[in-house]
Amino acid sequence: MRLRPLLSAALFSAILASGPAVAQAPRGLGDLGAARAAETGDPVDVELVLAVDVSWSMDLSEQAIQREGYAAAFRSEEVQRAITEGNHGRVAVTYIEWAGAFSQSVVVPWTLIDSKESAESFAYSLGKTTPIRARRTSIASAIDFSAPLFDNNGYAGQRRVIDISGDGPNNQGPLVTQSRDDATRRGITINGLPLMTTDTAMGSNWGSISNLDEYYADCVIGGPGAFSIPVTSWDQFPLAVRRKLVLELAGLWPNMRRDEGARDGTVIRIQSEEPTDCTVGESMWQDRQRFWMDGVQ
Repeated sequence: MRLRPLLSAALFSAILASGPAVAQAPRGLGDLGAARAAETGDPVDVELVLAVDVSWSMDLSEQAIQREGYAAAFRSEEVQRAITEGNHGRVAVTYIEWAGAFSQSVVVPWTLIDSKESAESFAYSLGKTTPIRARRTSIASAIDFSAPLFDNNGYAGQRRVIDISGDGPNNQGPLVTQSRDDATRRGITINGLPLMTTDTAMGSNWGSISNLDEYYADCVIGGPGAFSIPVTSWDQFPLAVRRKLVLELAGLWPNMRRDEGARDGTVIRIQSEEPTDCTVGESMWQDRQRFWMDGVQ
């Protein structure tokens, strides 16, 4: 694996040592073409959309953990160094929250981060408001909302990334695979943070699935160097976010095949023996509707 000379090898090793991730084979740049090459704007290493789930499946305390986890990450030395040690030493970030097909909102607009002070200012902005919960889960609509945010945003990034976090599969709006493919054809990479924090065996959340990590790997993430980091308990969340941001902001994730791991073993493949059903969320919603209707009759 080749690292950029300006990046601290110790920083990279410390982040990767924190746990496993799921990598995906890079998809082509598709329709990127000359249009991207001709774009103008403030040069940055990456334009990053942080798209965070605020559906009813998470309570207010869990949603607060998410906000606080991202804020803490941007205050951390690791993330700040990943930003300032890049080729340009600057990134552009926006933070959105999403739930159902018609529930997306920009919490913090596009912000240039190029120093410790600007990173901490972005972190402070995340604490100014309280998340607003909404019903249903539409990962597809979150992607469709996020992709146009890169257009004419005033920045020209070497990479464009949408980072999706959520605790369940798509159950409303377009098919998630179609939205993913539409975004990757625009040269956008989609990374994932599947939140496997619900005991699905207890039935406490009808919209959760036990193999959400495989669902994200097969159905959600895509584009050059796409990866996913599962979170299995809320106490893991701050470290997972910090690790993910370093990989994204520093552009470190290798373009590897899904069935390959890093030589040091820190990257593993989590893949089901059977193909993942990318419409499982829609099927679960239909089953729930039938259950309600049968109860009324």
